[in-house]
Amino acid sequence: MTDSPTPLGTRRRFLKTTGLLPLAGMAPSLGRQAFAKTAPGPGTAQDIIMADALTLSGWIAQRQVSCHEVMVAYLDHIDRVNPKVNAIVSLQERSGLLAQADKRDQQLKAGQYMGWMHGMPQAPKDLAATVDIVTTSGSPIFKDYLPKQDAIVVERVRQSGAILIGKTNTPEFGLGSHTYNSVFGTTGNAYQPELCAGGSSGGAAVALATRMLPVADGSDMMGSLRNPGAFNNVYGFRPSQGRVPYGPSSEVFFQQMGYEGPMGRTVSDLAMLLSTQAGFDARAPLSIGQDPQQFAGKLQRDFKGTRIGWLGDYNGYLPMEAGIMDLCQNALKSFEAIGCTVEAAQPDYSMEQLWQTWLTLRHFTVAGSAQGLYAKPELRAQMKPEAIWEVAGGLNLSGAQVYQASINRSKWYESLRKLFQTYDYLVLPTAQVFPFAGTTHWPGEIAGRRMDTYHRWMEIVIGGSLAGLPVMNVPAGFNEAGLPMGLQIMGPAQADMAVLQLSYAYEQATQWVQKRKPALLT
Repeated sequence: MTDSPTPLGTRRRFLKTTGLLPLAGMAPSLGRQAFAKTAPGPGTAQDIIMADALTLSGWIAQRQVSCHEVMVAYLDHIDRVNPKVNAIVSLQERSGLLAQADKRDQQLKAGQYMGWMHGMPQAPKDLAATVDIVTTSGSPIFKDYLPKQDAIVVERVRQSGAILIGKTNTPEFGLGSHTYNSVFGTTGNAYQPELCAGGSSGGAAVALATRMLPVADGSDMMGSLRNPGAFNNVYGFRPSQGRVPYGPSSEVFFQQMGYEGPMGRTVSDLAMLLSTQAGFDARAPLSIGQDPQQFAGKLQRDFKGTRIGWLGDYNGYLPMEAGIMDLCQNALKSFEAIGCTVEAAQPDYSMEQLWQTWLTLRHFTVAGSAQGLYAKPELRAQMKPEAIWEVAGGLNLSGAQVYQASINRSKWYESLRKLFQTYDYLVLPTAQVFPFAGTTHWPGEIAGRRMDTYHRWMEIVIGGSLAGLPVMNVPAGFNEAGLPMGLQIMGPAQADMAVLQLSYAYEQATQWVQKRKPALLT
């Protein structure tokens, strides 16, 4: 895919194909972005890094700030902040990045525009393949690995004009909701760097919260967009299954539980990134064919009379650290303030069976993707114990067990579908613990109840994952120790836009991202 300049007289179809649009006709590509909102332009480098992504995009498009200035501001800020949190890894050479920014400026000077991310710094999660930046997946096995092709989401942000400055840190193979690995080390929380950042999109969430990136991508199998969003006071969206095509991949039918999605400091920014990530790709035959530009549309909506079902801790089934339920229940008042009614609701389903279903299908999918490494003793020796446990568990499964788990998963989906006949949305906490010490691999117990696996402490997120439904983490506030928490907003199948709209209305009522910025920014 080329980003070389083309004459302004070239046909629009060709410009759309190459990713270049003439400035005179670029307004439709900016979606909800209004040029009037972007005036005046930034006065300082601090203004650049603190701006939301859509405002920054408008400044660049109108040439109120150069792509070179944007890159310098971000790289200087990363030099100051990243050593304290270790969120961005494989950072590229400054000279090469500035050369790319200069090229973007030359394109704008010639009246050529690639899209809303033109000249914006971006760092894909280190699970997403990038042809020109090592993709380690947090594993020493892949510490020098250069993929032969980009991930689909990476292709799409490049086509929109983004400049890849590096990657964001992730746990090994994305396993576990705590971002540490033996290649790059541990990512610290944006609010208290000695604490856990969540995961597996922990690097992305921290880079976003500390303003080292304007928007961020991540991926989510077991809350990996939602949990780090909650732990770092930003928005993280797990879209409907198939909304964002995953791949290219050697297997395109069974790997349905983990896939990519957007993160943002505002819902508008996040939705705009989703409009870039989403859309059918023939390499992912189960991807959704609906027009992704819907997510660049209006998010404002009247929520008077909207019914929300509060799942809470599933009637005491899930242990919760003290303070989480009170904080989240208090946050429900913000839904009521925008016209919603909230009442307790429960699915007609055994939650213990749901956990066993999760174990089976997670073992199955992880083993399927990693059994080749596991089969070689010299590579298995470099895998972390949790990865070995997952693969070994998957290799011991029978086909009948996997099929039964899929039936149970289908029944779970049906139980939620019935709830959505009564409620427009379902809401529950995003995590069962607040951010914990970064030196702790995972919580051994919650509220006196022992955690019997490395991921049991994140059981609260599996409902949305197994149902394939759109789920957004929205900030819920902070406890007395200054630790953030979030709420999950879950919508019916493929109701991604509806979830974005409720999240936007909630954001306008709460403004947690603006109210509580990380101390690293002061």
